[in-house]
Amino acid sequence: MSAFRKKVYAALGYNTVFMGPGRPEFNPNEKMRGFEEYLIETAKGSLQGKNLSIDEGIIGSFMSGKFLNQGNLPGFLPFMIESLRGKPCTAVEGACGTGGRAIAMGLRSILSDLSNTTFVAGFEMQNGVKSVYGSDILAGAAYYKHERKRGDAYFFPGIFDKKAARYFELYGEKRAREAMAEWYRLAILSARENPKAQEYYNKVEDLISLGLTKPDKDKFLPNLNPFDCSKISDGASSLILFSEEGLAKAGIPKTEAIEIVSIGEAENAITEKAEEESVLDATKLAVKKALDKAKLTINDIGVLEIHDCFTITALLAFEAIGFAKQGGAPDFILEGHTKTGGKIPTNLSGGLIGFGHPTGATGVRQLVDLEQLLTQKAPRKVAFKSPYGMMISMGGNDKTVTCLIVKSAE
Repeated sequence: MSAFRKKVYAALGYNTVFMGPGRPEFNPNEKMRGFEEYLIETAKGSLQGKNLSIDEGIIGSFMSGKFLNQGNLPGFLPFMIESLRGKPCTAVEGACGTGGRAIAMGLRSILSDLSNTTFVAGFEMQNGVKSVYGSDILAGAAYYKHERKRGDAYFFPGIFDKKAARYFELYGEKRAREAMAEWYRLAILSARENPKAQEYYNKVEDLISLGLTKPDKDKFLPNLNPFDCSKISDGASSLILFSEEGLAKAGIPKTEAIEIVSIGEAENAITEKAEEESVLDATKLAVKKALDKAKLTINDIGVLEIHDCFTITALLAFEAIGFAKQGGAPDFILEGHTKTGGKIPTNLSGGLIGFGHPTGATGVRQLVDLEQLLTQKAPRKVAFKSPYGMMISMGGNDKTVTCLIVKSAE
């Protein structure tokens, strides 16, 4: 069932390679591709040679002003797609949840009848600065003025390290660490299925041993190791949102699109600490809103894309969504419920840990992957128990959250 007054479709999704450490062609000592190349590639990839007239453009990036010294991003949309010249174009920012917010804005335009075709893109370029400086830039996803001085050198990993510490305190470390290592293993195995994933070339046989690497507080953090973390990535993703009229005019059959049937949105105050570090309150609320609007339950969802910025976040997400009770996520993962053929196949793309995490692109990439999975265009062909998919795009420390529910259009 749709929560909306009219049908809204997503189609023509495209991801560039997510570039960074782990890719054999990545060499920070040599000149890297410019962001303009990523933008042009993803736009051409979405258009697929079609002569489409697009009504509106939306572009998302978290910190291009600092990573690239580049603002006024709406001006790049007509550069990407000629038919956007003279049309309304907008830039969106919501930390790591930027992509989800960009899609939400495009959804509103279609529903308000201001647009029949809205191009949505997200991108980020993070490898042009050293990682410790990049960590300082990314600290803007939290309350920089009040939190940065008290934070670790690797600031955002430090925030989720504290979540891991609290989770270990409440529910025990051993089982949680085993589940986090298994989550890392599953992420890499899924990434090996997609040539564009940052970890596609990862051939390590004993991934569990890597995942169980003992954290070193003197070199990194006391509760997380580097394999618990999502990637520093460059990349772009895009797709086009259509009304039913727009989809027909573009000549795209419904079998090649997915329908967006519901949205749940939640914001927490960035100036306030979480009441309980082991609970993702905004994620929990956004998921509930999306399910309630569509009159669905989590048992109706056939495939899931979560924002696993860290392995501990995956555990917290399954509990916030309701697939596991508090403290029950380690068992849920270790029992195989998130694998292909399990109760809820999750992050078959590899997620942020396996596919990569160019922050502004990730939410768009998640929807692209759901579109490709549900239309059987993904490298990995999977039959799901249900036509419904869900994605959760999370910005900051569970502050800016967008949950979308989609379904196969036919």
